[in-house]
Amino acid sequence: MKYDFDTIIDRKNTNSQKWDYYDTQLPMWLGDMDFKTAPEIIQKLDKRVQHGIFGYATIPDEYFQSYVDWWDRRHDFKMKKEELLFSTGVMPSIASIIREFTKENDFILLQTPVYNYFIKVILNNNRKIIENQLNYDGETYSIDFDDLEEKLSKDSTKMMILCNPHNPIGKIWTKDELEKIATLCKTHDVLLVSDEIHCDLVNPGNEYTPVSTTVNDSDHIITCLAPTKAFNIAGIQSSVLHIPNDEYYEKIKFRLDLEYSSNINVFSIVATITAFNDSEEWLNQLNEYIYQNKLIVDDFLKNELPTIKLVPSDATYFLWMDCSQINMPSDELNEYINETSGLIMVAGKHFGDNGDTFLRINIACPREMLLDGLNRFKKAIDTLKK
Repeated sequence: MKYDFDTIIDRKNTNSQKWDYYDTQLPMWLGDMDFKTAPEIIQKLDKRVQHGIFGYATIPDEYFQSYVDWWDRRHDFKMKKEELLFSTGVMPSIASIIREFTKENDFILLQTPVYNYFIKVILNNNRKIIENQLNYDGETYSIDFDDLEEKLSKDSTKMMILCNPHNPIGKIWTKDELEKIATLCKTHDVLLVSDEIHCDLVNPGNEYTPVSTTVNDSDHIITCLAPTKAFNIAGIQSSVLHIPNDEYYEKIKFRLDLEYSSNINVFSIVATITAFNDSEEWLNQLNEYIYQNKLIVDDFLKNELPTIKLVPSDATYFLWMDCSQINMPSDELNEYINETSGLIMVAGKHFGDNGDTFLRINIACPREMLLDGLNRFKKAIDTLKK
């Protein structure tokens, strides 16, 4: 079956965080997709709705088994159901982990530029950030492992939050890189929390490696997993934590219960099980469509906006664009583009100071919408040059 990713769906007046605050503007900033989710998921949800009663739910064994089967089949990651904990989302999970395993003024390591809500959740909980800034050579990014070890070796560094694949740069870390990170964290007694929510959004032919599979002893690693990004069901809150350490498992279970982040809803159950058990071909076609969108953006920038350089992307539906030749801070540039063309992206400064000459754009949308966004981008930059 060939799935439809070309039809534009009007998302206005649906209480969409991405769309309901704008009129003629084109939002290409927030991390959800402008495609309908897999029809298999819609059909199962429709069936559940017809039942008509939506009371409190318990988590069936099949929910956790769908995760186990998917990661085994798709990523050769052999988890046990007993190692999984439900949470309403990855960010609530990370917030709970921070409060459980660190104290105020402890340092948490981030590899910047990185997902801006990592920065917010650390600061909002009165912890401090220590940065292992990623090296940018004008083309792509790499990890400074000497700096990483120095930062992890500090007594004040208690946790590292890894983004795998990395948002916003779209990089899949190699097995060797992940093994080094996991080993260094173990050596220096640092808890490694890995956000792997983008792991199924990879270019065709690419493979992501779960960090827990790179070392024999993964007791110091907690992995955050979810179907919500890949299957466009973020509004149906569903995620799990993979915790092989029994002591950590019990502590986090208590913390999630304490903070009321462990209660599932009936739609999360249906959507998650159907995504992992029945929607794999939809995801395969989605990844191919997004990859073709990436090629279109790359070609457009090279031919129409040569002052903007695209950082190569292995994964995610975000693209990270180097705008350093324009010589304008990213927040000012983003605001200018919005005011002159209506295109809304994300200023790179929100991902760390070393992102301030970049913009992030979400290209998970029908091709007609993508071309509209690119033409708006060109209009704004062309106007800026005059």
